Amino acid sequence: MVTQNFGYKKLYIDGTLVDSENKKRAAVICPATGETIAEVAQAGKQDAEKALITAQKGFKYWSKLTLAERTEWMQKLRTAILAKEHELKTAMVHEMGKTYGGAAEDIEALVNALDWYPNAMKNLREEQIPDYENTHTHKMVSKPAGVAVAYLAWNFPLLNVGFKLGPALAAGCSIIIKPSALSPLSTYMIGEILHEINFPAGVINILSGPSKEVATTLTTSTIPAVLTMIGSTATGQKVIADSTTSIKKLGMELGGNAPFIVFEDADFEKALNLAIGLKYSNSGQICVAANRIMVHKNIYDKFLKAYIKKASELTLGFGTKENPDVFMGPVVARADRDRMFDLVKDAVSKGATLEYGGKIPEGLPEKGNWIEPTVVSGITPEMDLFRKETFGPVAGIMSFDSDDEVLALANDTDFGLASYIFTNNHKRIERFTDELEFGEIQINGVKYSIYLPHGGIKNSGIGHDCSHLALDDYLVKKRVSTALF
Repeated sequence: MVTQNFGYKKLYIDGTLVDSENKKRAAVICPATGETIAEVAQAGKQDAEKALITAQKGFKYWSKLTLAERTEWMQKLRTAILAKEHELKTAMVHEMGKTYGGAAEDIEALVNALDWYPNAMKNLREEQIPDYENTHTHKMVSKPAGVAVAYLAWNFPLLNVGFKLGPALAAGCSIIIKPSALSPLSTYMIGEILHEINFPAGVINILSGPSKEVATTLTTSTIPAVLTMIGSTATGQKVIADSTTSIKKLGMELGGNAPFIVFEDADFEKALNLAIGLKYSNSGQICVAANRIMVHKNIYDKFLKAYIKKASELTLGFGTKENPDVFMGPVVARADRDRMFDLVKDAVSKGATLEYGGKIPEGLPEKGNWIEPTVVSGITPEMDLFRKETFGPVAGIMSFDSDDEVLALANDTDFGLASYIFTNNHKRIERFTDELEFGEIQINGVKYSIYLPHGGIKNSGIGHDCSHLALDDYLVKKRVSTALF
């Protein structure tokens, strides 16, 4: 496997590419080979403080532009990103281990967000409130909230950028983006693009560095009006706790523990193929992955056998453009691979069966974070594989007997992001739609798009990414009441 070196990338603050004040650099490691593929400027406390002051100035400028003027800049950025599409995809393959086709999803989500949100903002209508005494008129007016700070997960580097950048810019907010230290490269490259097109200074700022220095400085500051993130529930709780130096709007897409429920009357092949795709795409590192696969006892053996066969046929490798047949790459870090082994060990020690995988595949670089697609059957609520968000290519499968049983099992989690149900029984669909405790319920298929709300309940988050609802995080409402003369 031959990796590419992307050189050294700088912070993007106040419209300029700059070294960090501390002159520190962080290596970006390719999870497929263990090789260093780039270095990025590692921000510290002073850089975070500078970004805050800069974003404050950027907000004063950006919020005063008309929507048409903001749209023009967003379209200019969109065009520039598409001109560098191959370079950005290749960077994501190298920094995160995803396939070239998977990286295309990131680019598509980013450019779609830049294209879609100006129209969504244009379509917002002022709410008119009736006055029952006929003495006043009342309306609700939306205004930009202020400076936003966005903390991003490593699993979809540029998709996550798009989910925050699109609504923030359209609403009139400036934004500070902190990508994960595990996959900062492609986001830093967006900073280079912004610099090249002379995007208005201070409106977007990009920096990554140790959370204790950078994130704590940003979160505890009284400058941000909005804190938004995509990440783990534990990180979300930390951000919420640190944010209380002032009252800030919070938008969080956090962990998931999705049940994938297959009844005996389901379209078997569709359910099977989606269960494979939702578990092993992006090496299982997806918040809406099929975490707990629950199959009716009458088709359980057939489903398990077919699932094992499909999992065993998946192609592993370094998913560059030259390797289009690769379905699954490595996991992002060695610690995450070790965590997969621990989940399997815990489940087997408590009575589950390792049906396939659970090993390091042969013929791939030893320093890479490789693990075979893994299937574990007979999981129970006592196992970590049932309780925790797997976030990796280990499928836990279990059987169930009745609607009551599987509904209770599905809801037996602190998370509440995505859920999936496959059945043709309309009464059952009505019941499960009503009683499943998840922010998303997908029935007999799967669809995600920039115009569809994406959000969780319980410990899975606050607010929504995607759709017009995402704009709520970046807008404040004013009531305007006018007396009638």
